[in-house]
Amino acid sequence: MIFKSRKNKLEGQALQSPKNSRWHDVLSLAGVILLALVFALLITTYVFRSYAVDGPSMEPTLQNQDKLIIWKVPRTWAMITGHQYVPKRGDIIVFNESNLTECEQTGTKQLIKRVIGLPGDKVVIKNGVVTIFDAKHPHGFQPDAVLAYNKTHFIPYTNHNETVQLNSHQLFVMGDNRPVSCDSRIFGPINTSQIVGQLVLRILPINDTKLF
Repeated sequence: MIFKSRKNKLEGQALQSPKNSRWHDVLSLAGVILLALVFALLITTYVFRSYAVDGPSMEPTLQNQDKLIIWKVPRTWAMITGHQYVPKRGDIIVFNESNLTECEQTGTKQLIKRVIGLPGDKVVIKNGVVTIFDAKHPHGFQPDAVLAYNKTHFIPYTNHNETVQLNSHQLFVMGDNRPVSCDSRIFGPINTSQIVGQLVLRILPINDTKLF
């Protein structure tokens, strides 16, 4: 009886062929890779992404080929909730810009610049000095003189004399290396909807890692 019971148990087992086993492994691996790719795409689209600086327009704050991490969550949350994402004055942002004819470039590029003017501000550039007029400062103030970014790196002479009144969805952005930067002085204010994300970390070079 003991032998018979064991035989019946063995006869009831189904064995998977080596061919089917290989296909199962291949499909499982493909599924894992696909999920990883989808996850990576979601992360880079909505959470954060690494960038490399191309050009001297943000020197000396950022050097050519610096590797950066751009934080996208505030922009993503604004899209989800239907609100406008407005960075802080002095933040460094990445944004999409297509009006680059006067910068001798074509197509849409992603640029990195510093936020100088916020929605509703009047931006006045005269005799190399930037002055902002807003509700809190009806007589104006000079962001390059009072904000923290100028305590570490001196901002050079700002060429172009102009006055720009920003609407409720516009920002005025400029590079820290004012003489060579193609920015809102050239292509005009940007819309907050053009923002990709905010600079939060420089990861390379290692000896110059910095939180922003």
